[in-house]
Amino acid sequence: MNTMDPVTTIVWIVSFVVLTVTVTGLSRRVGWSAPVVLVLVGAVISFIPAVPQISIQPELVLYGILPPLLFAAAIRTSFVDVHARRDSILLLSVGLVAFTVIVVGFTTWLIVPTLTLAAAFAFGAIVAPTDAVAVTATSGRLGLPRRMVTVLEGESLLNDATALVALNASIAAIVSVLNPWMVVGDFALAIVGGVAVGLAVGFVLAIIRKRLRAPVLDTTLSLVTPYLAFIPAQFIHGSGVLAVVIAGLYLGYRAPAVQSAEARIAESINWRTIQFLLENAVFLFMGLALSRILSGVLATGLSVGYVVLVSVVVLLTLVLARVIWMVTVTTIYHRGPQRLRERSWTWRTSIAVSVAGMRGVVTLVAAFLLPPETPHRAFLQFLAFVVVVGTLLEGLALPWIIRRLRLPSPNFAQETSEMRRLQVEAQTAGIARLEEEVTEDEDERVVNRLRENAIFLSEALENPETGEGDDAPRAYLRLRKGMIRAEREAVLAARAEGRYEEPAVRAVLALLDAEEAALRSSVPRRPGSQLT
Repeated sequence: MNTMDPVTTIVWIVSFVVLTVTVTGLSRRVGWSAPVVLVLVGAVISFIPAVPQISIQPELVLYGILPPLLFAAAIRTSFVDVHARRDSILLLSVGLVAFTVIVVGFTTWLIVPTLTLAAAFAFGAIVAPTDAVAVTATSGRLGLPRRMVTVLEGESLLNDATALVALNASIAAIVSVLNPWMVVGDFALAIVGGVAVGLAVGFVLAIIRKRLRAPVLDTTLSLVTPYLAFIPAQFIHGSGVLAVVIAGLYLGYRAPAVQSAEARIAESINWRTIQFLLENAVFLFMGLALSRILSGVLATGLSVGYVVLVSVVVLLTLVLARVIWMVTVTTIYHRGPQRLRERSWTWRTSIAVSVAGMRGVVTLVAAFLLPPETPHRAFLQFLAFVVVVGTLLEGLALPWIIRRLRLPSPNFAQETSEMRRLQVEAQTAGIARLEEEVTEDEDERVVNRLRENAIFLSEALENPETGEGDDAPRAYLRLRKGMIRAEREAVLAARAEGRYEEPAVRAVLALLDAEEAALRSSVPRRPGSQLT
């Protein structure tokens, strides 16, 4: 952004945030893809003369925006599921990325004669990784099979490291003579260094957070965790992206054992907010940078027809590369050894995974990492922009394709049954601990209330076939939630009358909010359903 005084800068930043929230909210309300709308809105605004020219600083995005985005996605991803599907995830996050780099690189080199092979491979590495944000947002709305969601999320989290290593190797070939053995060494160092730093950071922070009692301290430490993993890994030439993902997966897995309930609630809300702002801001930034990118393309003297032709060929090559890889891998799984056949997925699932290849933040960041001496640098950046927009538009067809494929939705009945059994075990353990800790000095009314509530819920959950398993807990929730609403109204009335100090009012409201949040999650519900 052009140099301007601090006040003007703040005004533009606030306007930017308000625009991001407004466009995203309206897009969700009407059922449109928020990333696509944000890019298009930003592109239109970029041609307004009064709007400052946006100049994206790749280091700022790489070090400032990418780590928290990846961490926010990683802490919500199940480490157990990722480990169970590690072979499929590695085939996509490493094998498919390498295949895409080669196919797209050679294709771009052939249709742009003046482009060097190193620059073409660099472009292939730029467009190879899928976007964790877009994939997660899409898969969450479609009710896809759990295995497929795990594979897509795992792929999009881990393929960034492979793509950035390939990009660094290609950039090295652009600016100097490349030693193939150096590429292998750099790749090994990136993987080993990234995993080692990620595990070390996760392990140390888990120990520290277990000893923290104040949620604000825990949250503060959580906010700097992505940088504590990313920066040291980059410093030793490891993969900062992989370090952040490993640290996030580890801490997300360990969270129930090392964090208090308050800290987990705070962390979840804070990271959801940060992810929302950053991911949508990047898509809007992409659109705002279009006029600058387009100016660079026009300065090269390339004809509009040629630019369109190359854009279409590159986009089709990218899509076909993913389809070809998925067909090949699925065939090997179906016809390979017994171990592979047992872990194979259906052709319908393979088609769905082939379509779910949206690009986003990492592709944008990587495009601006190209050194100034890269041949056709502005044109390659424009092609990366086309790939992001094109694959996001492709993702719009995913809901229709999923419906046509008739993929099995998650088994909500089985999940509900498992949740009930787990709740019964938890209630039983709670009653046992109560009986252990009760002393003769305890108030009998308190003990009876705790025991009766636990036994009531345990018996209701244990006998769903009688109808009580559904009705009794829901009645309990309905009545207790009604009481909470009345209690909140009384607190607010007392505040209006000025009979209590604000700290006391806020403390009581926070307790009521925490209990209501717990009640909302105490009985399994299908997505979109509500308890009244």
